[in-house]
Amino acid sequence: MPVYRYRALTENGAIVTNVIEEGSKYLVIKKLKRNNLIPINVDKSLQRAKTKRTVRRNTSDISEVLKDVDTTSLIQNRERNKTSYFDKIYYSITKTERITSRDIIIFTQNFYLLKKANFNNIHALNTIIQSTENYSFRSILEDILAGVEAGENMYTTMEYYENVFPYLYINMIKVGELSGNLTTSLEQAVKYLEDSDYLNRTLRSILIPNLAQFFFLLIMLVAGTLIAIPTIQDLYTNIGSDAELPAISIWFSNVLKVIMKYWYLPTITIAGIVFGIIFYINTPKGKYNFHYFKYKMPVFGKLIFAIDFSRIMQAMLLNLRSGMRIQESLEIAKNVSKNYVMLSVIESSINNILIGQSWIEPFERSGLTSPMMTEMLKIGMNTDLAEMIEKLLEYMEIDIKNLLDKTIKVLPQIVYAIVGMVLIFFVLVVLVPCLEVYMGTFLISAYLE
Repeated sequence: MPVYRYRALTENGAIVTNVIEEGSKYLVIKKLKRNNLIPINVDKSLQRAKTKRTVRRNTSDISEVLKDVDTTSLIQNRERNKTSYFDKIYYSITKTERITSRDIIIFTQNFYLLKKANFNNIHALNTIIQSTENYSFRSILEDILAGVEAGENMYTTMEYYENVFPYLYINMIKVGELSGNLTTSLEQAVKYLEDSDYLNRTLRSILIPNLAQFFFLLIMLVAGTLIAIPTIQDLYTNIGSDAELPAISIWFSNVLKVIMKYWYLPTITIAGIVFGIIFYINTPKGKYNFHYFKYKMPVFGKLIFAIDFSRIMQAMLLNLRSGMRIQESLEIAKNVSKNYVMLSVIESSINNILIGQSWIEPFERSGLTSPMMTEMLKIGMNTDLAEMIEKLLEYMEIDIKNLLDKTIKVLPQIVYAIVGMVLIFFVLVVLVPCLEVYMGTFLISAYLE
């Protein structure tokens, strides 16, 4: 059994450190909490726990002891726990190695392929652990394996690593395990991870360069206004020219001077606004309104809702194919979403089923779903719901692709427009006075004086 070294906080505020032998990391955390300790850090230790040696008596033949022992599992466990000197050095160096989204994608792809080849969960996890090079991620997979060997579901252990596995990913695995269609759920999880990774890379490629330009122009604008404008004004005064700076340059220079003099006022105001927004969003009503805004916001709103609704339907399809009723399917499928608006619509659907009304009506009344979506579900209720949901998912896949393409086309235009406005303002405030100095027009008025 693996040994874990932990640091925890007592009720009196003292920090204690110790080692404990336990099946997995999440079992260590549970044991610490049961003993009123708040875990700070739990890491697998390379030291093995000291075990008391016992002497067997009255044993004439070693085969009598081993005849009922599964030697295959003993050898596998021994090989798995055996660590070479080089591995110990490498583990100590890479113990805090960052776990990337690519690590999770590769794990999910490999796990899906092994499940498709009819590997059981324990065999598949054992195989993947042996080929995992990231020791931080390998340690987590070993905890998941220990949980599976103890009879737990995979998602139960993953919930303890919510900082590693995305919320939706954990709940997709949960739906797959509860419905008995883990292989299909893993396939969907792979697609979800790949789509998320592609979207993040695309957004980064659009936003990062343009945001860099935006902040560079902003810095140039402020620095130019604080340095160039006063210098040009002093030049006009010393030469005796009656030329004047552009009104917008004088206005912006005065604004910056006021901000620098009373810097604490805008700082407190901005901090207060940010704090007020965060506080409101963390209230139940505020969180609901914020989640509703996410579905209605320009550019991204329709795409976010389409992706969430598609995942709900995918989870529901898995459950229906496992023989679940619509109510049970919705109950489990709602785990793949954490949007309060979507969850409230699903709860209304479940309540409608209990009182004998249409479960599709709350989706229709929400005003978020398109008529095509609700009509296909209604037709499915009169024919074959699972088959119709499958067709609905095919339609939504095309719709999501179109929305994504449209978003990728519109987003750069919005960013370019913002950067362009800052650039025009920079030209009017800073560059125009500099060009006047370069052209020397102020010398004419000074000469006439």
